[in-house]
Amino acid sequence: MSLLGRDYNSELNSLDNGSQSPLESSSSITSENVHPAGEAGLSMIQTLIHLLKCNIGTGLLGLPLAIKNAGLLVGPVSLLAIGVLTVHCMVILLNCAQHLSQRLQKTFVNYEEATMYSLETCPNTWLRTHAVWGRYTVSFLLVITQLGFCSVYFMFMADNLQQMMEEAHVTSNICQPREILTLTPILDIRFYMLIILPFLISLVFIQNLRALSVFSTLANISTLGSMALIFEYIMQGIPYPSNLPLMANWKTFLLFFGTAVFTFEGVGMVLPLKNQMKHPQQFSFVLYLGMSIVIILYILLGTLGYMKFGSDTQASIILNLPNCWLYQSVKLMYSIGIFFTYALQFHVPAEIIIPFAISQVSESWAPFVDLSVRSALVCLTCVSAILIPRLDLVISLVGSVSSSALALIIPALLEIVIFYSEDMSCVTVAKDIMISILGLLGCIFGIYQALYELTQPISHSMANSTGVYA
Repeated sequence: MSLLGRDYNSELNSLDNGSQSPLESSSSITSENVHPAGEAGLSMIQTLIHLLKCNIGTGLLGLPLAIKNAGLLVGPVSLLAIGVLTVHCMVILLNCAQHLSQRLQKTFVNYEEATMYSLETCPNTWLRTHAVWGRYTVSFLLVITQLGFCSVYFMFMADNLQQMMEEAHVTSNICQPREILTLTPILDIRFYMLIILPFLISLVFIQNLRALSVFSTLANISTLGSMALIFEYIMQGIPYPSNLPLMANWKTFLLFFGTAVFTFEGVGMVLPLKNQMKHPQQFSFVLYLGMSIVIILYILLGTLGYMKFGSDTQASIILNLPNCWLYQSVKLMYSIGIFFTYALQFHVPAEIIIPFAISQVSESWAPFVDLSVRSALVCLTCVSAILIPRLDLVISLVGSVSSSALALIIPALLEIVIFYSEDMSCVTVAKDIMISILGLLGCIFGIYQALYELTQPISHSMANSTGVYA
């Protein structure tokens, strides 16, 4: 059985009991051993809730800065286009998986299997011989995406912890618009990451997701409350956006692309959700409805957030909230949700890497190796966050590298490989090639621009910095 399949089943079962946090679990959802349709399956409402949960997370909070990087007009339009394109690629993946299931007479085909089986049946001899590498590639991209999420979580929590701790003495009960502070940081943000590190290591030692159900349920409630308070604030007194550019520099637009794709990276969860439904034929309606809600939410938060804060927009909109106890609680609640979601996201790379590591040692050493690998992976995400303490650039990098491949490039190529021999129209082939090229160009140039920004002095791109202090 697929390791990813085992992990997803435990996550989805936990979701039914309220244990999954409403953050990015999209990449963690690939399944092989699933419930037959109609037997203890998910209702339409349950599937819709799961779909929404999997698409609301830290990437959402970075959308105001993403709109700033693209422009007040170009940003929302491009966000809509990327959202529609991502949903289209989800539909492509569903069609490819259904076609392969019928051809191979299998109940269900997951993302990795779809990639492998499609290569096994393609005309090219070399690709057929190396078809298993398609499965390895998808698994590798899923691991990179999940560890990237975890690194983002480190920076997100450290950002909020630093702001809450070091502004505590100037925090009041009166909520006024945030002003630029001239306070000198007491502790470097990397120190806060090290403070969080042992708590996260202890958290990932809990291997039973159901043990986190109580905490994750509280995280769900606190996250929803946080989003309500964020919208309540940004919709008050929005200034007229006459001084905001409609189109930003093309270099910053590349950062927008990576952030947008990172936020929409949910293509991996459509297959198991469909198969878990009581009536899988209704999934198309749920997908279009759910993703329409997600796209509207993204555009509203990104656009209104940028209009509200303008040039002062930070990498996470939470860092722009007023310095009063009410909105400091928003940072605390959202950080709690992120903290417990770290363990859920961590299960995917752990369940791929740990069994291989354990297989290399004797049974008596297995528990020690298990805990050691878990600790090492958490430390790896911490080191990544310390080396690149820029939330916006890490989001853009992860989105450009792995999310663009999983959400855009691979589904389009799968459709060509599977259906080309079955009288596939030239228009469809051209469309898929264009989607793949778009994803590839976004990947290459997005990586280049993010790495370029990282090599510049902090003052060069202070507008995109996560730093709290001026």
